Amino acid sequence: MKPFGTVSLVGAGPGDPELLTLRAARRILDADVVVHDRLVPTAIVDLARPGARRIPVGKRAGFHPVPQDDINALLVDLAMTGAHVVRLKGGDPFIFGRGSEEAAVLRRAGIAVEVVPGITAAQGAAASLGMPLTERDCATGVRYVTGHRKGDAPLELDWDGLADPDTTLVVYMGAANMAEIAARLIAAGLSRDMPVLAVSKVTTPDEARATSSLGRVGADPVIRALPSPVLFVVGRVVALAEAGQAVLPEVALHAPHLAEGAHA
Repeated sequence: MKPFGTVSLVGAGPGDPELLTLRAARRILDADVVVHDRLVPTAIVDLARPGARRIPVGKRAGFHPVPQDDINALLVDLAMTGAHVVRLKGGDPFIFGRGSEEAAVLRRAGIAVEVVPGITAAQGAAASLGMPLTERDCATGVRYVTGHRKGDAPLELDWDGLADPDTTLVVYMGAANMAEIAARLIAAGLSRDMPVLAVSKVTTPDEARATSSLGRVGADPVIRALPSPVLFVVGRVVALAEAGQAVLPEVALHAPHLAEGAHA
């Protein structure tokens, strides 16, 4: 019997191909099959060697052409053929990426799983905008929360704990529910004037952003017009985004290629 292959759950980062880790790039180059999400840029998927299969399984809000159970079964089936499978996810596979669910299914099937972390969208936005997520005069902590629950279940979050003016709150997948999120945070005591930053398509050439306040963000027409995916940052550090912007000269990095003949 042919031995099982392996599955690498690889974080593709927030969008810019140059923000891939070296390990992520090497795993893509070595893959027999790349199973990728919708938000992973073509330039990253195309790092795979010419003979590798590329299987899109992307989702968007309200449209899941390949259900999660089918993705899980696909990964198991591919690995059982002996292939090295790369499951390529935007950001980090273990931050709102359902990577843990896929890993659990694979391990129950006796398949070896490797997790390759990626730069998550919040870190990409902070770097792109020159905005620290924590800064000792503004925020002593940062919390990542989801703005969307499985099956559109109610958002039962720790609203009292989240309504902390000394914490930066990062909301993933919150575009559809941001009005409710803002209202619940205000009801829990957070100021209506707390700054909010919305960033669309972080670190890509199409990146766009808009600032608002907690009291206005739910009905702000500029923010509502931003294309998905949109990341929201709530907190005092938003005021540092403008001050942190800087234009840096291009720096040539003299480093060897990841692999001979690699292509982007």
